[in-house]
Amino acid sequence: MWFPPDHPLVLRARELCMSYPEAVEAISHGRCTFRAGKRQFAIVGNGREAAVLFIPDDMERPVLLERADVFVPPYEGAYGWLAIRVDTDAGDWELLAELIDTSYRRIALQRQLRALDGGSP
Repeated sequence: MWFPPDHPLVLRARELCMSYPEAVEAISHGRCTFRAGKRQFAIVGNGREAAVLFIPDDMERPVLLERADVFVPPYEGAYGWLAIRVDTDAGDWELLAELIDTSYRRIALQRQLRALDGGSP
């Protein structure tokens, strides 16, 4: 496991991901993943590469792929996922927070979205 649960990248990603309704963390295929119920919305690490995988908005995908730090991950890319390289100390954490928010919203259930947006259950 290249990015164990106590790795600084996982700690930073956890801080962002666990604030979402019903978010849980699980180890899958040796990586820390963050889920809304059973569906993943963020994955930490791409092999040895410090990156966070996410599900982009379809309209933003082409623009994101123009960035030097965004790439299509080998396995998850076939399912629409993208990844962004992140330096734990100097990463663009504001952008990553936005990407994680979009990813969560893409897979969350309606009740989770209502809870996130402050609507009635």
